[in-house]
Parts: sequence; structure tokens; C-alpha cells
Amino acid sequence: MHIERLVEMLNDIAANQAADPDNAVAAIAQHLKRFWDPRMRTQISAHLAAGGEGLCDAAKEAVKRL
Repeated sequence: MHIERLVEMLNDIAANQAADPDNAVAAIAQHLKRFWDPRMRTQISAHLAAGGEGLCDAAKEAVKRL
């Protein structure tokens, strides 16, 4: 999958969790573990390691928890 699409999807997930900022990062990470294919998680982790361009802060923190 194109990394731009993964970034967009992850930022959308983060935006949906913004109403509960105290639990947002954990909820985002849980969503990634439950619903994202391992290849998608590997790809987004590599993107973060390369700087994480385009990812919002909550998304970056969630990817770090993978």
C-alpha cells in the first residue's frame, strides 16, 4: 500500500480519537494492532523511523507503541 494512504488513514483514526485525549494514543495503537495487517504496521513503523512525514503527533506516539 502507498505510504501516503497509510498516513492518511492513520491520521483519520487519530482524529476520531481526539475527543478522548487521555486515551487517544492507546486507542490508536490498539486499533492498529487489531485491524491493520502486519505488513501495514511494518510499513508505517518504517515510515516513522524515517521521520514520519505527515503523521500527527498522536499517530506518531501510537506507532511507537507497536
